[in-house]
Formats: sequence, C-alpha cells, structure tokens
Amino acid sequence: MRTLKDARTGETLTVTKLTGKGAVKRRIMDMGLTKGVSVYVRKVAPLGDPVEITVRGYELSLRRADAELVQVG
Repeated sequence: MRTLKDARTGETLTVTKLTGKGAVKRRIMDMGLTKGVSVYVRKVAPLGDPVEITVRGYELSLRRADAELVQVG
C-alpha cells in the first residue's frame, strides 16, 4: 500500500486507512486526517522529513514516521 510518506509534491490524494494504534492514531485523527479526506502535498523536505500537506483548508506538517501511518490512494 502507498503511504503519505511516498507522496510527491503537487499530488492530491485521498486517505484510505490509518494504520497507527492507540494515542498515535488518535493524534493523527485529531489533526483532521480521517478516512476519505482529500490531502494536497505542498512540500516534501529534501530528506523526506517533514511532509507539508493541506488538509481541510489548513497547512499541516507531518513527521516522516507519522506520514508512514497514513495510507493513501
């Protein structure tokens, strides 16, 4: 499965699944990343950490480890 960590700048993707567990999954959901939501990848740092996305009308930066928990399609 493809994750948000693998996304390229300029792509618009849809969240298909969150693979985190417990508090980590809850924190990601609290940031607005839920199943079915559309995300636009604004920037990816040269080494891949962090990933800056636009979700639900605001900008969000995710660590590589958190972006790996978000499956997209």
